[in-house]
Amino acid sequence: MKTMTCQQLGGACDLAHRGDSADEVIKAQDRHLREAVAGGDTVHQKALAAMKGRWKHPISGMGWYRDVKRRFAELPADSISTE
Repeated sequence: MKTMTCQQLGGACDLAHRGDSADEVIKAQDRHLREAVAGGDTVHQKALAAMKGRWKHPISGMGWYRDVKRRFAELPADSISTE
């Protein structure tokens, strides 16, 4: 399990998304952005628009996707507290 924040994924806050793969973290970010904006959060609107834009422009969007996958792979695994 690894952690990336909303901000590391292009968002506006430090909410942590955890997953066993970059795809899980990206899906969590997608849900977070949609829920935040639906709840009236205007700070996340730009990131949500960028996310939607990546799907509309798949070739350039793949660059972002590959970058996130690379950065996720470089992260250390989350340490598990035994306390």
